[in-house]
Amino acid sequence: MSEPSFAPSYLALLENGELEKRVKILNEMLKECNICPRKCKANRLNNESGCCRTGKNAMVASYCVHRGEEPPISGTTGSGTIFFAMCNLACIYCQNYEISQEWVEGEGEVTINALADIYLELQSKNVHNINWVSPSHVVPQAVDALLIAAQRGLSIPIVYNSNGYDAVETIKLLDGIVDIYMPDFKYLDDEIAKDLSNAESYSKNAIESIKEMWRQVGKLKVDENGVARRGLLVRHLVLPHKLSQSENIIEYLAKEISPDIALSLMSQYYPTHLAKGDKMLCRPLLPSEYSPLLDTLDRLGIREGFVQDISSFENYRPDFKKGGNPFEQ
Repeated sequence: MSEPSFAPSYLALLENGELEKRVKILNEMLKECNICPRKCKANRLNNESGCCRTGKNAMVASYCVHRGEEPPISGTTGSGTIFFAMCNLACIYCQNYEISQEWVEGEGEVTINALADIYLELQSKNVHNINWVSPSHVVPQAVDALLIAAQRGLSIPIVYNSNGYDAVETIKLLDGIVDIYMPDFKYLDDEIAKDLSNAESYSKNAIESIKEMWRQVGKLKVDENGVARRGLLVRHLVLPHKLSQSENIIEYLAKEISPDIALSLMSQYYPTHLAKGDKMLCRPLLPSEYSPLLDTLDRLGIREGFVQDISSFENYRPDFKKGGNPFEQ
């Protein structure tokens, strides 16, 4: 489904004053932080860092024109991608572990005005969107910068590219701010989520948040060039030994949300970080673990989205130490 013309929703909220009200509400939540499901109660406005090791200001590990996202996100000119440092998960197989878990606290810290400058710099490079990667712990800062950037002429959609461990109360405050949601849906088994990502009640929080995202934006919609303008695209990384309960997740999305949902089913898993020493995660996927899931998509009527070749694990290996785009050699 295409949309010939489009204006980001946040521009209407800017016009009527609602965007500024949301910023105030979100910043107030930082006093006893309950931005993400961990609800650690750190006073981040006083620069206490809490579970995510992030205080008052967000840290940016890297930002770039990214051409390696799903086609509707990268489009023809790229996605204006901002990789926020730190994370509210601790996945033992995280491909971004250099910035999510090994990042030096305080490095890359940016003020709200500096973050707004990054948005505008990326827009000047003719990107299709501003892509917040791992924003779950820095939503107030990201939206605060959006207010400033929108006042200064930002006019492209926001992509909320999260790990799925989001607080639904926070997602509700993004209604009318975010036009494109791209969350992970990692697990349905909370014991596995605890073991592999140190996350309590992952499935409950992911389900509630994804349902709210669907309510807000619905089906993925693209323009005449196939570039996403609004909607939900769920990502799911298939893990070895069925640890990610992939068939159950596909079934849940099709039956409990809609077969019209767009799903990116990823086979790009490779053992990195602590997974190299884990007996269940120390190898890439086997064709026999991924191919049957393509049949599951067909059986359940999910037609929108993307699949990967089984050899995709050889690609998508970021290097955040070299500077610039971490995914380009």
